[in-house]
Amino acid sequence: MAAQSKTPVRTEEGAIETTRSSGAEVDAFLTRVKSMTPTTVSGRGRLIFAMDATMSRQPTWDLALKLQADMFRAVKEVGGLDVQLVYFRGLNETRASKWVGDPEALARLMARVACAGGFTQIRKVLSHARREGKQAKVNAVVYVGDCMEEDIDELCARAGELALLGVPMFLFQEGREPRAERAFKEIARLTRGAYCHFDAGSAKQLRELLAAVAVYATGGRKALQDYGAATKSGAAVRLLEQLS
Repeated sequence: MAAQSKTPVRTEEGAIETTRSSGAEVDAFLTRVKSMTPTTVSGRGRLIFAMDATMSRQPTWDLALKLQADMFRAVKEVGGLDVQLVYFRGLNETRASKWVGDPEALARLMARVACAGGFTQIRKVLSHARREGKQAKVNAVVYVGDCMEEDIDELCARAGELALLGVPMFLFQEGREPRAERAFKEIARLTRGAYCHFDAGSAKQLRELLAAVAVYATGGRKALQDYGAATKSGAAVRLLEQLS
């Protein structure tokens, strides 16, 4: 992957339903997070923030742009978070940014991206995450999307390769497209990550879940416990209620 300092760079490989998430689904997601083995004790975490930037994703992209700063704020007391933005759109276009360590830098990168019509390219996201994980530890991958138009078995094979590096994927699906749901859940299972459905009205829920994942990526379960004690609300609190 060629490096550039200001703009995203291309990687080497060449109707939305709005059904509200149930409390059980969110609880199941948080249960999965709390059962995982921490990947780091403290310091700076590395998180890949991957998004479907095809045309149907514009509302979610705008939402993520508003929420991404909360990921950084959530880990402020734990250590730090370096985030790499990865997205796909249009005809065979997949791009990855440089690693950034502050919310303003990530916001500037995301603000320059316009969604464009096209098919999903999740395979490239998985391959890119694997390459990054081989170069330096990646503590978590977040993926936000709504559909899946690729071969499920091929995606699972690549997810298995990512799992061998100990990189969990946290997949957030908007809508209820059944084929995507099956694929996302299987990728989460294979990588020992988690899956959660959300809808366009779930901004607060998505904010809390993203913050919880960011804290986990930076400091593991202990950091989540401390974060929940400080916030006294939202996803981290529900997570702590389930800790044994």
